Amino acid sequence: MKTRCGWVKKGNSIYESYHDNEWGIIIKDDRAIFELFSLETQAAGLSWLTILQKKEGYRAVFHDFDIYIVARFNKEKIDTILKSDLIIRNRPKLEAIVENAKKMIEIIEEFGSLYNYFWGFINNKQIVNTIANYKNAPCTNEISDTITKDLKKRGFKFVGSVTVYAFMQACGMVDDHENSCFKRSK
Repeated sequence: MKTRCGWVKKGNSIYESYHDNEWGIIIKDDRAIFELFSLETQAAGLSWLTILQKKEGYRAVFHDFDIYIVARFNKEKIDTILKSDLIIRNRPKLEAIVENAKKMIEIIEEFGSLYNYFWGFINNKQIVNTIANYKNAPCTNEISDTITKDLKKRGFKFVGSVTVYAFMQACGMVDDHENSCFKRSK
């Protein structure tokens, strides 16, 4: 039997699959980074399980998170998306995905990729924390604070240090698997 991080609800196949196959795995693809970042912004004030349950719906209405298509969405497109039961219907958060897509394109043009931008903040070296119990894990750090300030300066919406840190964990910039977890970096 695999020992997983304590936040993974035993017997919950969605959480177990996410933990085992996605969370903390290094992502280099711009589309996948944009998707994860967008979903993290949607999670503000909600449980991550709620977002995971709606992930396929978000993929459907946001054209599999094609940054260049999403950046061209207009008010009418958002109005259409708001009618969908596939996603959480929150206009400001949905509009943030579109605005953030535009800003991410600018980052890609400036840095060559989203990976280059985000990983530049950690000198291209994964941070591995010692986590005995996930309840004592950090939810922000100086780097997430710095990234948040830069993103806000660039005009990003629905970003805060907690959201950015959760993104950093999810995309593999930070390994916060518990010490006993089978997915922990050795």
